[in-house]
Amino acid sequence: MTLFQAIILAIVQGITEPFPVSSLGHAVLLPGILHWNLDEHSEMFLPFLTMLHVGTLVALAGVFWRDWMAILRGMLGLHGRYNQLESIRVFGLLVIATIPAVIFGGLFEHSLRSIFGAPLAVAGFLVLNGLLLLVTEWLRRQRGQADHRPISSLSPKDALVIGFWQCLALFPGLSRSGATMNGGLLRGLDHGTAARFSLLMAQPVVLAATVKEGWQMRHMTISHDVMFQCVVGAIAAGITALICSLLMLRFFRNHDEWALKPFGIYCIAAGLLAGVLIVL
Repeated sequence: MTLFQAIILAIVQGITEPFPVSSLGHAVLLPGILHWNLDEHSEMFLPFLTMLHVGTLVALAGVFWRDWMAILRGMLGLHGRYNQLESIRVFGLLVIATIPAVIFGGLFEHSLRSIFGAPLAVAGFLVLNGLLLLVTEWLRRQRGQADHRPISSLSPKDALVIGFWQCLALFPGLSRSGATMNGGLLRGLDHGTAARFSLLMAQPVVLAATVKEGWQMRHMTISHDVMFQCVVGAIAAGITALICSLLMLRFFRNHDEWALKPFGIYCIAAGLLAGVLIVL
């Protein structure tokens, strides 16, 4: 992998991680479309992938540090008994929502990605991702506008259902953030709250992936050139993820009636175009 390829992949990762368009799907499709001879399943690709996750995690933590501090301080009882109970409830909801992805990811992630990781299959799943976004938007309109309820109003059952939606991201081309936002919207959240809960949920999952990848690297010898690419990739992914996370939260908050629609159309068009280019 050249430094140019590393920067492009990192920027694409940073852009597509928060938006509901599947970062993994783009990471698989882009090298295939551009005819880059990259083996993303190679052991030597692992340090780069790990550092991309580090950059993304730092960016998300930077966006939500006030939320995490409020939860932590609230759980410690620094803002009164009511806020303590609310903070414990929100933290519990995030734990519950993360459990399905941890269990199913640990059991099936490798087999699913090896079976369906071919570019043409990923293009098909990207089209399916777009259809799911459009169908969810249509179902929400049929039910009427959601109340502007806070995250703490979710029930444990709501959090578990959203967590099961997150498991769809085990299929390359199906977006983690898109799936969790679908789940949140169908449980009665508005777009802005669903997006915030989705990005809060993302951080434990990205952290778990980073720790797992770091453990797999414990005996690897990494050259200075590879480490330089990893550091540059982490910075590029972190900066773009930070910018795009802020843009996404503002966009979903200000366009509650149709926020998923452009992403659904994009995924369908990108998936079909990628499929055509791969076949040709």
